[in-house]
Amino acid sequence: MQIGILLFNNWGIEDVQALVQLAVRAETLGFASVWVHDHVFNAGHVFRRIGHKPYYEPLTLLSSVAARTERVGLGTSVLVLPYHNPIRLAKTAATLDVLSGGRVMLGVGVGAVPPESEAMGSPYAERGAITDEAIAVMKELWTQENPSFAGKYARFSGMPVAPKPLQQPHIPVLIGGNSRAAIRRAVRLGDGWYPLAVSPEVLRQGIHVLHEQAHAAGRDVAKIPVSLSIQLGPSSAHRATLGTAPGEIIRTIQAYADVGVQTIAIAGHTDQVAEIVPAMDLLAQEVLPVFQEY
Repeated sequence: MQIGILLFNNWGIEDVQALVQLAVRAETLGFASVWVHDHVFNAGHVFRRIGHKPYYEPLTLLSSVAARTERVGLGTSVLVLPYHNPIRLAKTAATLDVLSGGRVMLGVGVGAVPPESEAMGSPYAERGAITDEAIAVMKELWTQENPSFAGKYARFSGMPVAPKPLQQPHIPVLIGGNSRAAIRRAVRLGDGWYPLAVSPEVLRQGIHVLHEQAHAAGRDVAKIPVSLSIQLGPSSAHRATLGTAPGEIIRTIQAYADVGVQTIAIAGHTDQVAEIVPAMDLLAQEVLPVFQEY
């Protein structure tokens, strides 16, 4: 079991250097990865949470983190893929992968805020098709010396693109989302499935569907590992969490490991760095050692 930490770039924390320091601390404490979220406008649920406070661009923040760390994985949780030009994103992600020594994990999703999607010039009703094509575009650019593509949203040929990612065959693309559509996309196009805040029981069912569809498609399920983003704190009727006390957190993580989760990205629910640091320290002291041999 690999355990990572969300970096709170979506919580309106004014001091961006504090987020970089959290990533450095995460590496020092032994966390496997750090993760960042993606929105452009403070709209919908984002505005309700942080109002006019800053929501830092994820890949820019990860570039700063890459310069200050050596080992920790750099994940997106998740990029709203229809907001990004896939050709430019392929170039940016490949550059970050080279700069970081091959540490990038690109979690992607279709988005869920219609006004933001429309403002970005991306039709909300087409978000699934846009996402599918964007993944194909990026993999073509990452893996082919002479890339060529003719789709609905992107067309190119006769122009090489470099650098290629350091990771081979390419940067892993993790498909975010809890829906059956996300599972289907993970089987067709993904290098992993990355659901959010679902219980072990619900996740067990989703993994069963994932494996059934993978077998039907002739894909090795080992090529579609399951990661999970989940918060600390008490659970509610609408969202599963890891719990609060170390013993409860350990039991919950073990339950996820038992159903087949390989990576957990732990999130918090605060904009106070003074609360985040001791929580990270407690996890490192009480929880990480239990799963080091997984």
